[in-house]
Amino acid sequence: MRRFAVIMAGGSGERFWPASRKERPKQLLRLTHPTSSMLEESIERISPLIPPENIVIATSETLAGPIKKAIPALRSENVLAEPAKRNTAACLALAAAHLEAVYGDPTEIAMAVLTADHRIGQPDAFRATVDAALEFAEEEDALVTIGCEPDRPETGYGYIEIDVKVARSTPVGPIHRVARFREKPNSATAQTYCRSGKHLWNSGMFFWRVSSLLEGFARHMPALAAAIPEMRDSLGEHASNPASRERLRAAFEPLEDVSIDVGLMERAGNVHVIRAGFPWDDVGAWDSLVRTREHDTSGNVNAGDAILIDSRNCIVYNEEGPERMGVAVIGLDDVIVATTKDGILVCRKDRAQDVRQVVKALRVRGLDRLT
Repeated sequence: MRRFAVIMAGGSGERFWPASRKERPKQLLRLTHPTSSMLEESIERISPLIPPENIVIATSETLAGPIKKAIPALRSENVLAEPAKRNTAACLALAAAHLEAVYGDPTEIAMAVLTADHRIGQPDAFRATVDAALEFAEEEDALVTIGCEPDRPETGYGYIEIDVKVARSTPVGPIHRVARFREKPNSATAQTYCRSGKHLWNSGMFFWRVSSLLEGFARHMPALAAAIPEMRDSLGEHASNPASRERLRAAFEPLEDVSIDVGLMERAGNVHVIRAGFPWDDVGAWDSLVRTREHDTSGNVNAGDAILIDSRNCIVYNEEGPERMGVAVIGLDDVIVATTKDGILVCRKDRAQDVRQVVKALRVRGLDRLT
């Protein structure tokens, strides 16, 4: 069976403004590594297990060009541009149609669905976990996900409740059937989940045979399944043919805007989970850098060599660097300061999730060039 990785990289990353923009979102930024973008890290992390020629980047039409430019080693045909902004169910249906169009029999194709905005440590352990998940999916016709052990009562993540019975033992840990998916909880419920021993964070990574995914769509999302043959046929035509692209767009645009979790995983009965045998974090907003970057002795994250005086537990991101932009923070605690050549953000760390409101406000003012 041939294995492929589909890395979802179509998000806009608005909560990382002013560094993240429409044509250079967070997955193309060096947020968790000093010399590699998050997308580059994702490719490098999986490449020893799945060869680069079998790695597909699923993204938007807007980002396809910037991604190809930023990572020239990528094969152009492996950058799959969605014709419209939908959600992960439509994205993965398109990816399945692409793999079937190019490589044939979906029963002989295994797909690892990864993301470009996670921080993952211990890459050897990560690949071992992915390998075990793929092997189970290939042999058992199952939909498999990775669940991460919670180390705090996080209210910003979805959770997976596991069936305590072990479906299979593997060298990296047991695989369980999923009892149910839980939406983002309130604080009290998150604390209960954290203590239970049977609730894991939903990592948003998935593993299946393409045929298993198609069968799941046919059973639980029939309208989406009905569009896949047309997408497959249009993708099988010459990519530069405008008529083929319009044919693809006509099939894709009417699709429901729904996540793969809600549309399929929460409904299917053959869903299993393996625990992450590696450190994991969702890099969703500026405050996540507290968990992904080194600190100074006062608890500050200082990316870009800013000057900090009598300040504690701050996050400072100076994109231009000290040679082109001098940034100083004096006498402040628990704030975020992020600067680029044409944008400055100052906010409390506990308001990091509200940064996307800045992007909305700029668009209302007609300043799209700054978003």
